[in-house]
Amino acid sequence: MQTAVKAIIEDVYARNPHEPEFLQAVQEVAEIIIPYMNEHPEYLKANLFERLVEPERMIVFRVPWVDDAGNFRINRGYRVQMNSAIGPYKGGLRFHPSVNPSILKFLAFEQVLKNSLTMLPMGGGKGGSDFDPKGKSDQEVMRFCQSFMTELHRHIGAETDVPAGDIGVGSREVGFLFGQYKRLANEFSGVITGKGFAYGGSLIRPEATGYGLLFFVEEMLKEKGDSLMGKVITVSGSGNVAQHAIEKAIQMGGKPVTASDSSGMIYDPNGIDLEKLAYIKELKNTRRGRISEYAEKYQVEYHPGKKPWHIPCDIALPCATQNELDEEDARVLIENGCMLVAEGANMPTTPEAVRRFQNLHITYAPGKASNAGGVATSGLEMTQNALHASWTAEKVESELKQIMQSIHSQCKQYGQNYNYIDYVKGANLAGFIRVAEAMLAEGHV
Repeated sequence: MQTAVKAIIEDVYARNPHEPEFLQAVQEVAEIIIPYMNEHPEYLKANLFERLVEPERMIVFRVPWVDDAGNFRINRGYRVQMNSAIGPYKGGLRFHPSVNPSILKFLAFEQVLKNSLTMLPMGGGKGGSDFDPKGKSDQEVMRFCQSFMTELHRHIGAETDVPAGDIGVGSREVGFLFGQYKRLANEFSGVITGKGFAYGGSLIRPEATGYGLLFFVEEMLKEKGDSLMGKVITVSGSGNVAQHAIEKAIQMGGKPVTASDSSGMIYDPNGIDLEKLAYIKELKNTRRGRISEYAEKYQVEYHPGKKPWHIPCDIALPCATQNELDEEDARVLIENGCMLVAEGANMPTTPEAVRRFQNLHITYAPGKASNAGGVATSGLEMTQNALHASWTAEKVESELKQIMQSIHSQCKQYGQNYNYIDYVKGANLAGFIRVAEAMLAEGHV
């Protein structure tokens, strides 16, 4: 690594000293991008890496709201507008107590490369609040969302910045946010994706991240001359991504055996079928209960406080949150015969675990490639909104599958190493090159 480039990395650390998640994401990309930049002096001369890791804009604001007891409450809202070289900022809103600048900058940075991989005209951004919708009434959530959007609406627009949902922001929250934007801006536009189908949303959008993950896994298995048929699959999480990953896995002949939430995990050795999945959806989406209730209903194992990575499997799909699969988990997975790991969440695998997978040539895909189906379908929703059109579910799913196949092809092109595909290298290089060329073409912006 050249001295000048090393200095760039040190400068990033010096400027962001208390942001571990962001620095982790930057370090992973830097280890791949910087050697490539050394071979392309035009990138070094233009300081592209320094520009890529610095948000174009970061908005922080107060969100006052009133709870059902009449008490005034205050939360903090954010929007990180990371990079708009290839299109308007695009990325979700997360409502969770853990939300802070480090997490949002990491997510926005990853979003830039992920959106680039889709080949759709979308830049990268992320936002949210430390507000926790759990345990809040619908009226409290509505009042919070309206207050949040009262400030955010100044900074977004269909051709400027298009948010979507993320952790803690589902169909309920998106509806409240969109309604407030429409009232304030006096326009009906595609400013938010993940909307309900009745008011401009796209079919397959709720399913897209989980479905896209399995489409990507399918391509990874094809490279090995294999398929999902009969494969035992461990899945973490029980939210939107996990639910639809399980659903598509079942449809493709796989056997998902686990689900989890923050309280623990269930192991169903007979496999989660569509009937059991319907129960999980009702439990988590409607009643907002705990996954332990599944274990009670179906008389299966429940492991409080545990993650599912000790369960023997062929394929592991981390779909919960960042850094949930560590080096020890990776060691156990490998010892138990796991052959493939693909991320449904954003950066759920620690760097040490990734290295262990790669050193033993375990097929591993990072989230910026394998979970890009959600934002890809958000891009398709933007297209439908711009055309004032509504596509069939079959058309949207077909487009989604083609995009995931294209992302896999890009990863293969830039990550092929003899008989092994380095999906981390492939995804980072393919995503970076498109953004870098756009930044060069646009000048010093």
